Amino acid sequence: MDLSLSPAERAFRDELRAWLKANPPNIEAPGSHAESDAGYIAALRRWQRQLFDGGWSGVAWPKEYGGRGASLVEQSIFQEEMAAAGAPELIGVIGLSLAGPTIMAVGTHEQKSRYLAPILSADEIWCQGFSEPNAGSDLAALGTKAVRDGDDFVINGQKIWTSFAHFADWCLLLVRTDASGAKHQGITCLLVDMRTPGIEVRPLRMMTGESAFNEVFFTDVRVAASQVLGKINEGWGVAITVLMNERANLGSGLYALFHRNYKALLGRLAKMRRHGRPALDDPLVRQKLAQVHIELEIFRHNTNRALTSQMKTGVPGAEGSIQKLYWSEFNQRMTQTAMELLGPDAQLAECDDGLWNYQYLRSRGNTIEAGTSEVQRNIIAQRVLGLPRSA
Repeated sequence: MDLSLSPAERAFRDELRAWLKANPPNIEAPGSHAESDAGYIAALRRWQRQLFDGGWSGVAWPKEYGGRGASLVEQSIFQEEMAAAGAPELIGVIGLSLAGPTIMAVGTHEQKSRYLAPILSADEIWCQGFSEPNAGSDLAALGTKAVRDGDDFVINGQKIWTSFAHFADWCLLLVRTDASGAKHQGITCLLVDMRTPGIEVRPLRMMTGESAFNEVFFTDVRVAASQVLGKINEGWGVAITVLMNERANLGSGLYALFHRNYKALLGRLAKMRRHGRPALDDPLVRQKLAQVHIELEIFRHNTNRALTSQMKTGVPGAEGSIQKLYWSEFNQRMTQTAMELLGPDAQLAECDDGLWNYQYLRSRGNTIEAGTSEVQRNIIAQRVLGLPRSA
């Protein structure tokens, strides 16, 4: 793709920069337990509402649904500029990137009218109820059941690793509605109000100290049949749409985040000495930093390549799996390099506000979440390279 910006794209970037200068985020997480801090969560809601009021929420959404109608390139610019400004992750990211686009694609007119606007304004936050204790990488093995009872479905089962469930208003939930066929069949997607009686949310504490993930238990939860997204027993196709959007939407934003972290590493090393001289003059340090820089640029070009493919087809493709595989393993290598170069200081929560202590621990989960590396390699082999399934 042409990496130079068009006049319209430069104007978009300049307008966004001017808005961010006039409306700086100025939101700092209150430590490793930010996801449980009601004040912080409220501040994130206000920030997204501020973006919404300024016309910067859901920039890539079509104008007919309240978005800005921005191109994919402009969305990439938006993510990069937000990261450069130090803006926090949007609290409504699951609604904006997953639930919203999926409702646009397969939802009814009534569902679009009801759910899309509150996603943009952060009046309603969404979570994604996919993984289960026995259905993670093999998502089609899910066992949470929904039995038809008149005009309702009655749900029983458990989900796990559900991000933001402890403060989400709605859940994009995959359930088993027919167990008589193949496991990819008989799955249905439901839009579930998290305040419905019978739903219990239990936060899971991670080794970083945060509890962004949750277990969610469903006991005789009644949901109206009108809350089906797509068609009954055809939810696997809906799930694939969600997962492709998930992987496709990570690229540009993560590149900007990783680049910011890399610059922070350079800044820290510039203040350090190694063997009696500035650390940045050490050839071994420079070699390791050069390798990180090379891999970061590879990620940027892969992101642009995936963006080009999506611009041609109009939908996210299997190339997103290349991105997911690459960034998850790259981030682990980068954080490992940072820990080695910075030494014991990097293990302290006080060093750079705990940046590398947190990033190193958090990166361990990157190759598992949003599809394991093994799953991504299978997708790449079969859908990108056209290789046959193994016997």
